[in-house]
Amino acid sequence: MFKVNDNYCKLPATYLFTEIARRVNTFQKENPSAKIIRMGIGDVTRPIIPVAIDALHNAVDDQADSTTFHGYGPEQGYDFLRSRIAENDYEKRGIHVELDEIFVSDGAKSDTGNIGDILSVDNIIAVTDPVYPVYVDTNVMAGRAGEFDGQKWSDIVYMPCTAENSFIPALPERRPDIIYLCYPNNPTGTTLTRDQLKVWVDYARVNGSLILFDSAYEAYIREDNVPHSIYEIEGAREVAIEFRSFSKTAGFTGLRCGYVVVPKQLKGIDANGNDVYLNPLWNRRQTTKFNGASYLVQRGAAAIYTARGQEQIRATIDYYMQNASMLREGLKSIGIEVFGGINAPYVWLKTPDGLSSWEFFDRLLHDAKVVGTPGVGFGPSGEGYFRLTAFSSHEATTEAVERITALKI
Repeated sequence: MFKVNDNYCKLPATYLFTEIARRVNTFQKENPSAKIIRMGIGDVTRPIIPVAIDALHNAVDDQADSTTFHGYGPEQGYDFLRSRIAENDYEKRGIHVELDEIFVSDGAKSDTGNIGDILSVDNIIAVTDPVYPVYVDTNVMAGRAGEFDGQKWSDIVYMPCTAENSFIPALPERRPDIIYLCYPNNPTGTTLTRDQLKVWVDYARVNGSLILFDSAYEAYIREDNVPHSIYEIEGAREVAIEFRSFSKTAGFTGLRCGYVVVPKQLKGIDANGNDVYLNPLWNRRQTTKFNGASYLVQRGAAAIYTARGQEQIRATIDYYMQNASMLREGLKSIGIEVFGGINAPYVWLKTPDGLSSWEFFDRLLHDAKVVGTPGVGFGPSGEGYFRLTAFSSHEATTEAVERITALKI
């Protein structure tokens, strides 16, 4: 009989959002007339901006003509998109990125999970806690996590981020090889300033660590002292890989498109202690396992960098951030302690009345018919916290706030 990958068997049986869906579906069956407002999973609701839709239509027409038809594209992405990424996301911020350092993909979730393919299973990883579950689960699948005690994995270094330390992770006491950072942060919605991020870059340079920097929400940054890219920090190109996504920036959650930047000077060592550059390793991985994002979706992504596209995206992001403001103010009005929602579309709150994260989830679902995400699902330090997203409509957000405040928690 063939054998399975035992690391998959170590994973908890239920993924966080699967368990949320199960509880919501059970409640809906028992209460078929209930109008549930969903603010749990971070999926967008606004339609894709008009310039991207036009570009998608034009790309479809290209596929209907033999002179403009596109079959297999470059696994790294088309230059018409990579050049716009380099110019608009980096050059305009004073950062130089070469086209062959940019790899277009089907989203940051895939990239943050797949990047482990080119890294040794012997590496020690560190994560902020709470954390986006994919960072942990994909390392469990790869065999880097050790054993699970019901709360933590034995071989993972957890860096607590709570109200007590203002959600700023302390440098780990145990040196990790790989450090996952996500800012603006999912799930807490908090950020690091340039000086605070510099501490991590300096640490990685001194200790020979690799930073995997997820900046999927950089377009939501409003404050000037919050960096949009880790490469704004001196020396970061020597120690960091950056992940970006068009999902929350341009509403591409259903289209799937993102990219990763792997600087050419970034290097690790092999089993014999020899220097190995990561850029060609990632290129080899992508050309072997990935056929590239579709021509259609890359044309849509390229259109968002036009002047009209940038204007339309800003309007959509402003819409969501208005929802975040409504959530923040509404929750604060009833004495709930609230974080995030200023530079990110997530509002992170302390559960009231000593309720656990799942107890608060059930109370909101049953008494207010509002769905959020229990903080403990993001890690042990998330216990006693709860996440709400700003991706609903204004009308749904207003009603959700009214329902929650009516509970008189």
